[in-house]
Amino acid sequence: MANTASAQKEIRKNTRRRSRNRLVKSKTRTVVKRATVAIDDGEANALDEIRMAQIELDSAVSKGIIHKNTAARKKSRLVKRYRKTAANAK
Repeated sequence: MANTASAQKEIRKNTRRRSRNRLVKSKTRTVVKRATVAIDDGEANALDEIRMAQIELDSAVSKGIIHKNTAARKKSRLVKRYRKTAANAK
């Protein structure tokens, strides 16, 4: 257990930050998964789901929760997956 008041305060701050980070990460994962499923099922709203995932990823980056290159990689993979399925559908 922390001995000093500053260490106890730091523990409280870390707890709040962890819960906020977990919420944002969870929402990001959910939106990305929803986009992936929409792409794989060939749904008409797949582009909208991709846009929502991109917005959520950018939001997580701006909050400092995920690295910008991680978000860029995930966005790139979503678009690549969409284009591949769209090309196969033709």
